[in-house]
Amino acid sequence: MKFCSLCATPVVQKIPEGDSRLRYVCPGCGEIHYQNPNIVAGTIPVYENKILLCKRAIEPRKGFWTLPAGFMENQETTTEAAVRETWEEALARVKLGTLYTLFNIPQIDQVHLFFLATIKDGQYGVGEESLETRLFSESEIPWDEISFPTVKKTLQYFIEDRSNQEFPLRVEDIVRDRKT
Repeated sequence: MKFCSLCATPVVQKIPEGDSRLRYVCPGCGEIHYQNPNIVAGTIPVYENKILLCKRAIEPRKGFWTLPAGFMENQETTTEAAVRETWEEALARVKLGTLYTLFNIPQIDQVHLFFLATIKDGQYGVGEESLETRLFSESEIPWDEISFPTVKKTLQYFIEDRSNQEFPLRVEDIVRDRKT
């Protein structure tokens, strides 16, 4: 951040009084600009025992397979975001189940949430951010072409848990060296 969004004065980084973290502060109007993590919400859409994956049409990881997911918008709930992203990326209407995985990724300031979901009518397609969509059986999943660690872990947990039909909420931190 370079300029205050309220008065356009160049901002400085400092720890405001009563705070313990470095923040962007405007020396002109005094506004403290808080920056908070982004939430990525998505689904594990299933139809007839197969999992719907999308091949990404955008960077990062263009051409790799992912679960339908994306950034939550303002004025939206996490469940609304997951349903919307599934529609936008895979043109699939889903019945949302429970929250299944939650990954904290502090080095990129993100939290990823995936909800269990079933495709309502078996219909799906290719949204603007996808090159292709496809239903995969467990044995067909292209593991070497999965886009992100959170997607891979969610799929692995789902396959493991589906064998005994118990889907506990899984919360995990994915912390990597912040210097790389």
